Amino acid sequence: MNKSLLQKEVQAYINSNLNANVNKIALAKSPFAEVSSAELANQIAAKKKSEKKLPTWFKQENIVYPSTLSIEQTSSEDTAAYKHQLVKGNSLIDITAGFGVDSLFFSHKVDEVVSCEINTELSAISAHNAKLLGANNIQCLATDGLEYLQSSEKSFGTIYVDPARRNTSGKVFKLAECTPNVVQYLDLLLSKADRIIIKTSPLLDIQAGLIELKNVAEIHIVSVKNECKELLWVIDRDFIGEPKIIAVTLNTSIKQIELPLKDDLETKYVDQELSKGYLYEADAALMKSGAFNAIANKFELKKLDKQSHVYFSDEFHANFIGRIFEIDAILVPNELKKEKTLQGNVIVRNFPEKAENLVSKLKIKPNKETFYIFTQVQQKYLVVKAKIVQYY
Repeated sequence: MNKSLLQKEVQAYINSNLNANVNKIALAKSPFAEVSSAELANQIAAKKKSEKKLPTWFKQENIVYPSTLSIEQTSSEDTAAYKHQLVKGNSLIDITAGFGVDSLFFSHKVDEVVSCEINTELSAISAHNAKLLGANNIQCLATDGLEYLQSSEKSFGTIYVDPARRNTSGKVFKLAECTPNVVQYLDLLLSKADRIIIKTSPLLDIQAGLIELKNVAEIHIVSVKNECKELLWVIDRDFIGEPKIIAVTLNTSIKQIELPLKDDLETKYVDQELSKGYLYEADAALMKSGAFNAIANKFELKKLDKQSHVYFSDEFHANFIGRIFEIDAILVPNELKKEKTLQGNVIVRNFPEKAENLVSKLKIKPNKETFYIFTQVQQKYLVVKAKIVQYY
């Protein structure tokens, strides 16, 4: 870590150029002898990326930032604050610490955090920042976390690991294809802690993950503003049985719901002509669970169609996790072609055309409050014109 970055004049330069063109700064001559123009550009860009994602770091003076890629890959404060609730025991080891965001939040819950990061530069940056932020119970080690566990006699209440995907073709991947390979070393991890928390991309298929792992007690599907951010696999050494699926939304408030692993429940379908009432669009965390029937049953809703995954009720259910729309009118798709001044947003669910194609073809101009929901009800294509009454 270049300690010259901490000079007052360097920090003042970084803070005064947060809205500057970093490419120009990178190509220009640095005004400081001990700090390169590339370093200045990186600090500015990384700090700017942290403004909303990592406000605690952004507001703290003299924070040193890693590459912008590290900032992009790290957990947000919202997700880190949530997962620290899942920790078991009074000690934790983070074997893939990175920039140290998760380690910092874990330090609020346990007495001791060992934060392992194999990249020496990144480990030094994390250690510097941890002290600035008052986390004196974090021990930052520039070492391979797995090697540390293998050579150490220490055990922990919780082990946290965020495996990195190796380059694979396509979107489908396995945990065994990540680094570190938690599947291969799972027995080692279980011998060193009562609980293991594994963070994975939401692209990982839940059923595929369960085939690779054992002793999975809980799977937390975490979303922010309808975007699935993380899957958190909670593995307990002595757990036997079927894991809980917990869908979590971190928006203006935290909402969560437990859903079944197997969506084999019977549910109700719309058996009437739609005219008045409300449509419900489930948040991405609920949709990732695949428990589409259970979602309907939990919130006392009816499904529009087996494959539509949009729900209906005559009543307004404010506890629903997702968007809610009040029905204004039910239209036949061809009727919209006659309209000349359509305004609204387009949602497509179980409909043969893409939203962007419909917007272009029907010349629909944006409107924040009005929505056209193209879907299928009782095997008939319909368009529901509605106004939004609850956001994510």
